[in-house]
Amino acid sequence: MAEHDSRISLAEASRRAARILTRGASSELDTGAAPTFNDLAESLHFALGDGRIWLNDQRMVLMQSQVLGRLRTEIIDAFGLETAKALFMRVGYMQGTRDAALIQKRFPNEDLTHALAAGPRVHTLEGFVKVTTRHFEFDRDKGIYFGEFYWDDSSEAAEHVASYGLATEPVCWMQVGYPSGYTTKLFGSPVIFREIECAGMGAPRCIIVGQHADAWGDDAPERNYFGLEWKSRSVHTVVNAPVAAHESPAPARDNNNIAVGVSTAFVRTRRQLERVAATDATVLFVGESGVGKELFSSQLHAMSRRSTGPFVAINCAAIPEQLVESELFGVEKGAYTGAIASRAGYFERASGGTLFLDEIASLTYSAQGKVLRALQERKVERVGGTKTISLDVRVVAASNVDLTVEVAAGRFRQDLYFRLCVFPIAIPPLRERRDDIPLLMAHFLGIYCARHGRHLMGFSRRATDALLKYDYPGNIRELQNLIERGVVYADEGGTIDIGHLFSGSELLPPFSIQLTSEGRLGRAPLIEDKSTASVSRGGSSPGKSFAEMEVAAYRSALAQTDGNVSAAARLLKISRPKLDYRLRRLGLRP
Repeated sequence: MAEHDSRISLAEASRRAARILTRGASSELDTGAAPTFNDLAESLHFALGDGRIWLNDQRMVLMQSQVLGRLRTEIIDAFGLETAKALFMRVGYMQGTRDAALIQKRFPNEDLTHALAAGPRVHTLEGFVKVTTRHFEFDRDKGIYFGEFYWDDSSEAAEHVASYGLATEPVCWMQVGYPSGYTTKLFGSPVIFREIECAGMGAPRCIIVGQHADAWGDDAPERNYFGLEWKSRSVHTVVNAPVAAHESPAPARDNNNIAVGVSTAFVRTRRQLERVAATDATVLFVGESGVGKELFSSQLHAMSRRSTGPFVAINCAAIPEQLVESELFGVEKGAYTGAIASRAGYFERASGGTLFLDEIASLTYSAQGKVLRALQERKVERVGGTKTISLDVRVVAASNVDLTVEVAAGRFRQDLYFRLCVFPIAIPPLRERRDDIPLLMAHFLGIYCARHGRHLMGFSRRATDALLKYDYPGNIRELQNLIERGVVYADEGGTIDIGHLFSGSELLPPFSIQLTSEGRLGRAPLIEDKSTASVSRGGSSPGKSFAEMEVAAYRSALAQTDGNVSAAARLLKISRPKLDYRLRRLGLRP
């Protein structure tokens, strides 16, 4: 009997071992390998009424190529060619790095070969240049990479020629930085790309070549361009200060006591916090329920010179009316029947630190007067006592209602309002700081996966789209609860989908505006129509077992894609290796 040939191709090994392989080449890829342009286009969303464009969970902007070209010209004229070159290469490098992180998050099951092949498609999708892959190959274990690509219709080259005429050296600086950042991020070691032909020099197209950094030898100024440490103004940093980071917090960190954000509204609030932290001025936080007023007040305490003292928080609405005075100011022995010892109030307990009075508008009118007196005289008397106790405490108050309206209605003392409103800080609702949502999603996902011992791959496209568009009447507290619910509901090792997040009582926007395969904006429902879902998954009927429905779904997907396993996997929204394994297990593929 003839011996069977035990050799397999790299593509077959990739299908069997998914992300395990450390070697690969573009020649091993199937035609139409995922993620395709259609897959990537599904990640591009237009929140038309909101003024935002999202590529998965990264905010994008549309800018006229001529505007970018004009900016490029002004930087060249002001700082010289070399400085401008370094600056734009660095910008492109950072853009490529961010897009590589997006591919890792959006398509976590793809192997390195497929992930590297997605880079040219994302680059093309973003409109700077049309990229054609000629060839690439790599060996991660040996740290070797080589790739060659064609660029057509480079906007950067066109703008340079329009401003300066034909150049004597390659001018697509930002576009060269892009594949360098993208490939370096995925490959795990430095990869540098260079233009060997450029349309800005009169060539019919741009041709770029990329190699691992050591292959370029000592003559590699790009190392400096990509590793520049830009000078920036110093920022006052303290333990537990609000985080405005470009990367997600460490997934294993179970810390809900950090304010996270990068939006303009968040940064403005943080700057106000930094400005007042070093003083003892009374601060009034104003904002809707759930925006994080207590969190910001604890951050204020951590940033202040009282940080070594106690931080005492009290919700005024939770104190029974008859106990307000004793809770705030303390009680002397024998003041009430059954009182066997003197007890300090919240003002005393916060001595040397910060007292946070949440929902202060809920205090009775008489209690407001006593709080005002304590603030003015810096001393209190315990209930039933005669001894005056001096105070060394910073008072921070918060309200989820407009105190000026309460004053006008006669429900809040005007003199107390003016005493509290020394330094007001308005915390915006989450719907006004949507740029923070992706960072908050990653932050809470890491916290709750660690807390509940779950391992999840992230959020599905529909879930991400819904979370970016939802109005959050409960603000950050509601987002936090939605993500914890998703972590609990989602399958271990899977992704959080829209059905894991929302219970049905929330008011979701009915449509998502996204890019169609024809390059136009189209509407897709956030909640998939059940009849459509049934057809796309092969249909289902009462009485069928799960195994029967699974086989029917796979057969339907293969029939719709003419037997193309990769296309069927995309239709079923699972990875190619997973589908290939299941088909073989069920005897649907030899």
